[in-house]
Amino acid sequence: MSTEQSRGVTPRRPPPMAPMGKARYVVMMTLILIGLGLLAGRIVDLHVIDRNFLQVQGNARILRTDPIPAHRGMITDRHGEPLAVSTPVVTVWANPQDLPDDDVQLVLLAQALGQDLGELKGRIENYRDREFMYLRRRMTPETAQQILDLRVPGVHAREEYKRYYPAGEVVAQVIGVTNVDDHGQEGLELAYQSWLAGQPGKRRVIKDRRGRLVRDLEVVQEAQPGGDLALSIDQRLQYIAYRELKVAVDENDADGGSVVMMDARTGEVLAMANQPSYNPNNRAGLDPAGLRNQAMVDVFEPGSVMKPLAMSALLETGHFPADTVVDTSPGWMRIDSYTIRDVSNNGQLTLAGILRKSSNIGMAKLTLQLDEPVVPDRYRQLGFGQAPGTGFPGEATGEVPSPRVWSSSQWAALSYGYGLSVSALQLASAYTAIANHGEYMPPSLLRLNQAPRGEQIVRPDVADQILGMMDEVVEPNTGARRAEVPGYTVAGKTGTVRKTGSGGYQENAYRGVFVGITPVSDPRIITVVMIDHPRGDAYYGGAIAAPVFSRIAGSALRILDVPPDNPRSGEPDD
Repeated sequence: MSTEQSRGVTPRRPPPMAPMGKARYVVMMTLILIGLGLLAGRIVDLHVIDRNFLQVQGNARILRTDPIPAHRGMITDRHGEPLAVSTPVVTVWANPQDLPDDDVQLVLLAQALGQDLGELKGRIENYRDREFMYLRRRMTPETAQQILDLRVPGVHAREEYKRYYPAGEVVAQVIGVTNVDDHGQEGLELAYQSWLAGQPGKRRVIKDRRGRLVRDLEVVQEAQPGGDLALSIDQRLQYIAYRELKVAVDENDADGGSVVMMDARTGEVLAMANQPSYNPNNRAGLDPAGLRNQAMVDVFEPGSVMKPLAMSALLETGHFPADTVVDTSPGWMRIDSYTIRDVSNNGQLTLAGILRKSSNIGMAKLTLQLDEPVVPDRYRQLGFGQAPGTGFPGEATGEVPSPRVWSSSQWAALSYGYGLSVSALQLASAYTAIANHGEYMPPSLLRLNQAPRGEQIVRPDVADQILGMMDEVVEPNTGARRAEVPGYTVAGKTGTVRKTGSGGYQENAYRGVFVGITPVSDPRIITVVMIDHPRGDAYYGGAIAAPVFSRIAGSALRILDVPPDNPRSGEPDD
């Protein structure tokens, strides 16, 4: 018995639930049970019936597909020596929205990047509404790892490749360069971009919400490396050509110059050097003039080096037998309203003598005896006035005029190399027809597995006759004597041309040119040397270009192991 009962007091009981309170309770419990049932049903649906939904949504937040950079193909010389290679580098980037506001971390980041803190903060502020910004591109993996080790939120890395050019400025204009994204911008890097670039791959990775790599899952597509490119260039000869050209340009205080050395049998370019040049591995303070491959993209009036080619056309007409003699007295003549001159009064000259004395009057008198434009036609047959077809970006076509009515002065000027424009490459290529028994070989910057089929442009007997005449040009007592190569016979031709400007021909501005073929008994190399605007005491092609030929050709013949064919010995007569 309770205390209340013992006291005679009736115990209190809870009041009965009101009808509305009971109904509310039932409704609430029902709603809770329904909610729990729906939740359980949704869980069953997601995990059993439609389980892919969560997987897809989860993957969308953490799975990423990252590119795998493709290794750019290597460019080599004809013997496999590297001229352009790609090395792995790392680019560090950031999501500005994830970067911390903590100055301590930003100070450490700026120091590791080698940047000013204020500059870094300014860049971050400019990119604050974006999700990507470069911090520093193309670093060595070791340097990049030092930055990543700071573990600054929002800082990430990406693998890339950087182009490196072992030969530096020696062959820069031929190879060209790539930009910061490793895409070809100049030269053969641009011409063969699709071949060298390769195909990037793809890989699937897991990243956290800050973009940091959590796990590397699988390679979706393998990266396909770019193709390698073997050039016709012989790096040994290239170094020699570049060295001797640079010395000559400096000694003669010239604006620049070009050298082209070609294999007489195949048309392959063994060396192609230009001045000025540039270092493709360090382009700070780059002079844009150094970017141009002058030997291929620049043209000039060639002058007297065209006379042997013009003579080949004249001989083939049959109008001029081998014993033809031309009177060049008194050393000048009037044609139309122009006066043409020789350096001196050479009097009576044979055909060979016209080339040996480089007589403008002799060439003009021969040409004016004909009624057909055989000289300009021959020039076009030899590739002048049209693209060489190497595929090099911007290769010059030059110009051979074709007026409806030819004036006597135009015919005459073309025969001694004025009134047309050519590139150094075209000039070297044209002389393959003289060195190769009349067969013209198209130029090639790529290594050929076998000699191409040449085109018979000049009659074999005429080509051999011209080669013999050019052999007489390089003799001890001639203007081209400085082109002699000890132990070897040389066939050559000098040229000295006044430069043109906006007002016509310039005073005291010349180009000195020399074209040489050696050895004459079995031609192996053709070399063109052009020195642009020498400011020293000498400017004639025989004085400034011929010695360059001698040094380059002499070294090249020894490197190529070409047996000597000249019993004469000793140094060339200066």
